[in-house]
Amino acid sequence: MTQRTEPLFDADTVAKAQDLIGRYPQSRSALLPMLHLVQSVQGHVSQEGIDFCARQLDLSEAEVSAVVTFYTMYKRRPCGEHLVSVCTNTLCAALGGDAIYQQLSEYLGVGHEETAGEPGEPGSVMLEHAECLAACDLAPVLQVNYEYYDKQTPESALELVKALQSGEKPAPSRGAPLTDFKGVELQLAGFFPEDEQTLRSQVDGPSQAVETLQGAKMAADRGWTAPVMEDVPLPEVEAK
Repeated sequence: MTQRTEPLFDADTVAKAQDLIGRYPQSRSALLPMLHLVQSVQGHVSQEGIDFCARQLDLSEAEVSAVVTFYTMYKRRPCGEHLVSVCTNTLCAALGGDAIYQQLSEYLGVGHEETAGEPGEPGSVMLEHAECLAACDLAPVLQVNYEYYDKQTPESALELVKALQSGEKPAPSRGAPLTDFKGVELQLAGFFPEDEQTLRSQVDGPSQAVETLQGAKMAADRGWTAPVMEDVPLPEVEAK
């Protein structure tokens, strides 16, 4: 086995970690974005990543591990170039989410949080069940690297995954242009291009959908307004 000669987290990563620490009054508050930074380097959070965060933040490995294992966005297995998250919560499942997941699982030959292909290499895909993706009005939905693909069917989802495997990056239904998993993790860590034009090309995109705004449009068309809530003083609380 080839031994690593360069540190996994280089000087640039350390500098970014220190930048994150400087954004918060207390250093430990930088843990969540720092874990995304680790994933932008590794494609997941390994024990080395946990050690790195613990050293930077002066935390115990147990404290960092407790956070890593709580949030599903932090992957303990190496992720593919793309993370495909299929919503299988109640409404999406009833409208076809379960069938979409089954179709992709059978095609890729993997289960939850398993990767088809060499992790991190072009065309590799990690598949996962996702809880509610907050898009019930556009169900069933899936995400690729946290960008939305709405109103999916088993056939359209399979076509999407095949396109990802072939190196394409189909445009999401809404949101920013599609990037790879490590790229979006760097953005989630809070690092973006300094050039405004480059920044806009990476993050701008339509976020609304007709279905989402239908209720607001109906209210506007019919002159409906929410009742005005009067300020009511809070009751006095006996001093302890």
